[in-house]
Parts: sequence; structure tokens; C-alpha cells
Amino acid sequence: MRPIAIVGPTGTGKSALALAVAEQVGGEIVNADAMQLYRGMDIGTAKLPESERRGIPHHQLDVLDVTETATVAGYQQAAAADIEAIAARGAVPIVIGGSMMYIQSLLDEWSFPATDAAVRAKWEGRLAEVGVGALHGELARVDADAAASILPTDGRRIVRALEVVELTGQPFAASAPVIGPPRWDTAIVGRVAYQVLAGLAPSVHSAKELYRGAPYGVGYFAGVWLPVGRSTGGTSHPKGRATPRVSTQ
Repeated sequence: MRPIAIVGPTGTGKSALALAVAEQVGGEIVNADAMQLYRGMDIGTAKLPESERRGIPHHQLDVLDVTETATVAGYQQAAAADIEAIAARGAVPIVIGGSMMYIQSLLDEWSFPATDAAVRAKWEGRLAEVGVGALHGELARVDADAAASILPTDGRRIVRALEVVELTGQPFAASAPVIGPPRWDTAIVGRVAYQVLAGLAPSVHSAKELYRGAPYGVGYFAGVWLPVGRSTGGTSHPKGRATPRVSTQ
């Protein structure tokens, strides 16, 4: 089944649209908001309460404790498994969220530099020992460019940079994720507005229209044309991301 991705910032009506689409096409929802991965962080992240999910399965919600660290690589692996399992059941995977690096890593199959728990723990211990400012100085001595691009208060990224430099022997920038080919021929819906949703419910044919896909990937929602693209058919983004085609109709 061809997945659908509904992307955009918080407060633009993604959850309501995803529920409506899921009901029409027989979908299951895969969260792509990094903060909604955490248990207990509900109100501040605008996480949809279970009572409002209309019985539609949701994946990648409440999968981490606040003491755990969310990573793009970890999310990519888990969410990809969810998408494959949903499709295998004959349902439509609906990816929804606004954490763009997470979405891009999933839909464009990024590959990430290696990680090593022991090396990471060593640098985390060093962070606790000397503090974030001093550790940033240590990074500057081995990789000045990385230090210049990372805030001296961002201990997590400093640790990751030092880990990668130690593991690869290369500057941190040289180990950036490799953008792979788009996968699943995902239909992408962006810039969803609340005023669109006001008329969505009566327009029950629109979700089916989107899923079937028009030649230029345009779905019609409640009297308003929205940009929808296919990750394999959109234009190429300078950084390798798939950019949806937009109809001028």
C-alpha cells in the first residue's frame, strides 16, 4: 500500500486531517513528531489523546521514557518497520508530523554514521566531568569546523561529534547522513490549514482521490487545492529531499 505523509508545524490541523484520511482509506497512523515519542509529554506536544483517536491504530507514540534519548537513526528503523507491517496487513500507512529530519530520514532512506555505546559513554562521562563549555573546547581542538557549527551549550551534539570523529577518524561533517533513494512512492501533503479542515468531513471522496493519485500528485480537500507530491516523482531538493510537485490549477 502506498503511504501518505502529512507534514507541517504544530497547530496546522494535521491530526484531524490524518484521522479523516485514515477513516476513508483504511489507514494506520505513524507519528513523526520527535517529542511525541516520549511518554508523559502530552499537552505541550499537542499529542492526540487516545480517546480522540477514533479507534485508529497509532504507532511511534509514547515509546520512550524522558530519560532516554530520541535519535533519528533509531526512529527511522522503528518507523520503517511499522510502515512495512502496516502495508503487509493491507492498510495504508499515514506518516504525520513536523520533525522534518525524522520524516526525511524515513522517506528518503538515509544511512547514518556508525555509533558505539562505549565511545558514546566515554564522552558523556567526559561531559559530566568537565562541563559542556570545556568539552566544546576539546571538540574545537580536533574539529574546528564542527565546533563552529555546534552551540557551546549543546552537550548532546558535542558528544555525538566527538564520538563520530573518534570512530571514523574524519571530521564530523564528513560523516553526515547519506541521502538514499526515495522509498514507498509516498504521497506527501503539506501546509495543511485549519480552514481547510472546516469543510473536510463532507468531502469524503477527497481522501480516496489522494490515495489513487493524480498524474501530478494533487489531492482535493474541501474546495482547496493542497500540494501533494510523490517522493519518487517530485523535484530534486538541493539537499537531496523530495520536493512535492504543486499544481497551479
